[in-house]
Amino acid sequence: MDVREARNRLSNKLAEYRAHSYSSLAARINTLDCAVVLGSSGAEYQIEVQFLWDDQPGGSVRVMGGIDDGGLRAFVPICDSFIMAPDGTIVGDSAA
Repeated sequence: MDVREARNRLSNKLAEYRAHSYSSLAARINTLDCAVVLGSSGAEYQIEVQFLWDDQPGGSVRVMGGIDDGGLRAFVPICDSFIMAPDGTIVGDSAA
């Protein structure tokens, strides 16, 4: 698996959700979004994104994503996440 390519694909997928509103993400709590994406190398990757309350219901939403190539990496996927506060800001985002 091309780790750089996989991280890039996961980052792109999470960027899509970072653009969503808080209410949109909160509506997805306890759901799982699964997608199969192709890398520029032609490799096929599986991405799973989960939506959870970070601390308490009605609080911040944690969006966690994992990516693997269906091989051994499926046991230890590459992961990344972000947290959106109820006011729509990304917690810990220095760009905000």
